[in-house]
Amino acid sequence: MMQKTFLVEIGTEELPPKSLRTLAESFAANFIEQLDNANLEHGEVLWFASPRRLALKVLNLNDTQPDSQVVKRGPAVSAAFDANGKPTKAAEGWARGCGIDISQAERIQTDKGEWLSYTHNQKGQPVVNLLCDMVKNALNKLPIPKPMRWAARQVEFIRPSHTVTMLYGDQLVPGVILDIQSDRIIRGHRFMGEQEFTIDNADQYPEILEQRGKVIADYNKRKSIIKQQAQEAAEKLNGKADLTESLLEEVSSLVEWPVVLTAKFEERFLEVPAESLVYTMKGDQKYFPVYDKQGKLLPNFIFVANIESKDPQVVISGNEKVVRPRLADAEFFYRTDLKQRLEDRLPRLETVLFQQQLGTVKDKALRIEALSGFIAEKIGANTEQAKRAGKLTKCDLVTNTVFEFPETQGIIGRYIAIKDGESIEVATAIEEQYKPRFSGDELPSTPVSSAVSIAEKMDTLAGIFGIGQHPKGDKDPFALRRAAIGVLRIIVEKSLPLDLVELASFATSLYGNKLTNNNVVIDIVNFMQGRFRAWYQEKGFAIDTIQAVLAINSTKPADFDTRVNAVTHFRTLPEASSLAEANKRVSNILSKTENAIPENINASLLETGAESELAMQIAILTDKLAPYFTEGRYQDALIELASLKAPIDTFFEKVMVMVDDEKIKLNRLALLKKLQNLFLKVADISILQS
Repeated sequence: MMQKTFLVEIGTEELPPKSLRTLAESFAANFIEQLDNANLEHGEVLWFASPRRLALKVLNLNDTQPDSQVVKRGPAVSAAFDANGKPTKAAEGWARGCGIDISQAERIQTDKGEWLSYTHNQKGQPVVNLLCDMVKNALNKLPIPKPMRWAARQVEFIRPSHTVTMLYGDQLVPGVILDIQSDRIIRGHRFMGEQEFTIDNADQYPEILEQRGKVIADYNKRKSIIKQQAQEAAEKLNGKADLTESLLEEVSSLVEWPVVLTAKFEERFLEVPAESLVYTMKGDQKYFPVYDKQGKLLPNFIFVANIESKDPQVVISGNEKVVRPRLADAEFFYRTDLKQRLEDRLPRLETVLFQQQLGTVKDKALRIEALSGFIAEKIGANTEQAKRAGKLTKCDLVTNTVFEFPETQGIIGRYIAIKDGESIEVATAIEEQYKPRFSGDELPSTPVSSAVSIAEKMDTLAGIFGIGQHPKGDKDPFALRRAAIGVLRIIVEKSLPLDLVELASFATSLYGNKLTNNNVVIDIVNFMQGRFRAWYQEKGFAIDTIQAVLAINSTKPADFDTRVNAVTHFRTLPEASSLAEANKRVSNILSKTENAIPENINASLLETGAESELAMQIAILTDKLAPYFTEGRYQDALIELASLKAPIDTFFEKVMVMVDDEKIKLNRLALLKKLQNLFLKVADISILQS
């Protein structure tokens, strides 16, 4: 059996850059699935992608499919023959379908009875006979949300296609893909190299395309070239290029022959907020901004051309001319925005709807003002500054700059607030109200900012839950999950003494009679506690540890975090497993008790030394641990509670709880209830698995 390289390339019009990698990786994954389904042995499958092509190269692909045995199971023997032993029509029909006489059928025994069966050897096909259909199937499974047609053809694909090349070694694989006959023709760069040439052998790809067609088909190679040359170009400016991964990926998907160049713009534009300039350069032009060592924007940018020009300066000048009017627009918008104070824009927010049932954005801003003050008082932040920032949070939404560059909301508010003479704390809080914007994002940097950010998110949660618009499945149009995690992260990571019930109750009260959900506070708290499970699992905590803490319904996120960490440490103690089992036993006994259990233990009813010893230890620890629980020293408390292992073990070994004497039984149940309550001050460790 021989092994050769298989190549398939689909030549297209410009593919969508933001999905190019996904298309190529899916093509490879789908084709590997086809190979495996056909039981074809092969080596590495390499994918290639550029703006005008998707390609795969399969190394060491066997030239023939292996022979296989095909088992066709027929009807049950009981249904295959009548009372006289003659084949039924069902059996005869199955035999004809297999191409055999009924006498040639085998019988197999299963747990569901005896069945007719036929096994035959199926000879493997030459791989060239299989490849075309496999490519079709792989292409049909690509994630293409809106396929298109072109010319008079009925086939659909993500973009119009012009060439299909399929080679197995030096052999052309026949077939029609996307209404195009497979050929050896490869198209090169639009403006450089050979526009069209033929390829003789699959092993020549992608080198022949780079040499003759001036196309670097290797996506990761192009990306590496761009990244390295952009970094080198920035270093020549004594700066650092802003090479965000998403933009680097997009630019790599826009060019087939990357040429990295450096350009500049007038320094006067640096008086405009850097964020506006960066948004223009990155979002509109796909340029890489450059910062100096102190993080200040330089009047330069790096861009990637798709052609080697004989006069690069012409290309540079052209890009400088293109970006200049865009930067001038940003400058004009900003200078116009500075002419009006932030606070004076508040009335205009009456014309902007937050949500039809919940009123305007001005209503929201005034609620955030009140809620920010409430939270600031709880966490020891400056109340007046928090309220002031809360009132101004949304005023920049009606600026020209934010209208043109939505990603600058909050940022432009900070700039105008500083110009208006607002305190730096207020200005910073206006910008940081949206933090954290995404997983892993920075948190607000000051107590005032934290209060405002929590208020902004809790107001949204209260309003949307208050009108019954809960997230369903993957639908979360108001990003309530992100808001909830944002609030929890701020409270937990900054150890803020905030209670979710208090927060939700106050936020809800600010809506007056606008809300229709009578269970809004409960719904919010349950929703946010539900976020704990996913968040802490993602952080690596055991699910039963999380459940043990959730069971006691702690509504203070910082307190919840302390408990989870305490239980996690407790599980490392040698006594942990035994105490968890003991708590399970206690929980089971108490759950089966119908009579009311006394609150206190009657010492005169303690008959044995084992129960007296346990009662004494519980009494000692109850007094000793009271300040531990008050101060949130849960880990220390569990370490102390571990000392109960021996008296608990002795108690269950020597004492029968459910005795006939009702008074003694209830007294022993009261003892177990005291024991259980001590542990429940931290978590329900009976939930822990061994």
